[in-house]
Amino acid sequence: MRTLEVLSSSAPIQTRFHKSSSHNPICSSLPFFNANPLMNSSFRKISVNKSRFKISSTSSSSISSEPIINPSSLENEFQEEGDEKFDWFSHWYPIIPLRDLDKRVPHAKRVMGLDIVVWWDRNEDKWQVFDDSCPHRLAPLSEGRIDQWGRLQCVYHGWCFDGAGDCKFIPQAPIDGPPVNTFKKACARVYPSLEQNGLLWFWPNTDPQYKHIATKEKPPYIPELDDPSFSSLMGNREIPYGYEVLIENLMDPAHVPYAHYGIMRLPSKSPKLDREGGTPIEINVQRLDKTGFLAKQDHGYNKFIAPCVFYAYPNMTSGSGSLSSVGSEKAEAPEAVKKRQMLLIFLCIPVGPGRSRVIWTFPRNFGQWLDKIIPRWVFHVGQNLILDSDLYLLHLEEHKLMDVGYTNWQKACFVPTKSDGLVIAFRKWLRKYSGGQIDWGTKFKGILPPTPPKEQLMDRYWSHVVNCSSCRVALKGLRILEVALPIVAVVAIGIVAAVKQGFLASMAVRSSIVTLAVLCFAASKWLSHFIYKNFYFHDYNHALR
Repeated sequence: MRTLEVLSSSAPIQTRFHKSSSHNPICSSLPFFNANPLMNSSFRKISVNKSRFKISSTSSSSISSEPIINPSSLENEFQEEGDEKFDWFSHWYPIIPLRDLDKRVPHAKRVMGLDIVVWWDRNEDKWQVFDDSCPHRLAPLSEGRIDQWGRLQCVYHGWCFDGAGDCKFIPQAPIDGPPVNTFKKACARVYPSLEQNGLLWFWPNTDPQYKHIATKEKPPYIPELDDPSFSSLMGNREIPYGYEVLIENLMDPAHVPYAHYGIMRLPSKSPKLDREGGTPIEINVQRLDKTGFLAKQDHGYNKFIAPCVFYAYPNMTSGSGSLSSVGSEKAEAPEAVKKRQMLLIFLCIPVGPGRSRVIWTFPRNFGQWLDKIIPRWVFHVGQNLILDSDLYLLHLEEHKLMDVGYTNWQKACFVPTKSDGLVIAFRKWLRKYSGGQIDWGTKFKGILPPTPPKEQLMDRYWSHVVNCSSCRVALKGLRILEVALPIVAVVAIGIVAAVKQGFLASMAVRSSIVTLAVLCFAASKWLSHFIYKNFYFHDYNHALR
């Protein structure tokens, strides 16, 4: 099993920030971080516990003490080409958090250009992942149903399949005729899948040789996501720009005070970030190979595990933030500090050209009570706003990159500062091991979908709400409340108009009831606006903020 292992080096980290500031680059630079109120006041106390977090098996001795990426010599860096090529169809991909799946219905998803259907097999007590096409006439199985025997049924002609993909019933086949349902061509194509860390993963190859791939190779494992002492809310969203732009945006700390201005909160002792408050950030990439890369910063480190996992692990055990203490057996942080830990984890999933999906989670072992009293959808409201604040410009940026050609990225983009170190490293990795772009096989020709109207491009309902169990329930409840409030107001006015005698006839009581009716009408209007902005569409105009 591949495990997540903390990589370290004995060499000091060369990281540069304003000395007069206690500003934390990871805390304030990564999107979504400030969506959780607990993350602001407690982030400085977070420490690294070497034994708790592991992500690969590379030894610390293999890490160079010199940074790989030097933006001042960008052209030379990107001239290197490796013989090894990254096989995009020979890795595990996360599909969706398990808690957001409904066992009653099949779910249509797309990963690496492959249309798949996810459905709950109650006979095997597991989620199955099939190719989303019926072998009969290629109708989408995701439009089907789970029948009374727990089989996946295509609703076009009623063919039924078990969890192994075997066709168990063809209604049109004569009972006394040949058993055509047992023919190999009648079987659905099944992808290997497994459940790990609260996520459903699948291997994008239906070849029988990969049927038991899970016994030989596992997805990157994150112990904190299974640790009951850690709280880790998950979210997911469909993104209308590609995997490459999604990852480099999450790796870019310098854009936060500008693209997310007015949204992300900062630690209480950090200086106020405004649109003129950017600071130099030196990022040193210590290792880069086909499996990804590791980068060090003053207050922690970042790691990319190809193809999907990108995480930040803050190290706040000391003022210097040196990563050497993370991998050292002898360096121990004070026990009081070691108790507070947090990670920022993003899973970036290629869907198709100009389409991607992001799953985010921030496991932490403090403030778990907050997640018990505040519904998950409340956090998603803030996190979706952060996504929306640069979504439109990134969509347009991707089209410009397509115009110049992905292989010409280093020539078209001017990246002279170390704050772009992670972005440069990712583009270097992509160029060296994948020719500068994803290998979609024969599925696509690299043409981006056209730009739709902004309201459609930034839609939240279809990109998030329908794929989130918490937000679906919240929207349903708020819609009911929106309808109920005017009804209460009308009933209250009706009572005031009908009753002329008794207690309700007094002026004070009647005035109170009328006031209640007016408030109900106003609350209904406000709620309608709230629902639209947070569950359907919320524009973000940078010029007017």
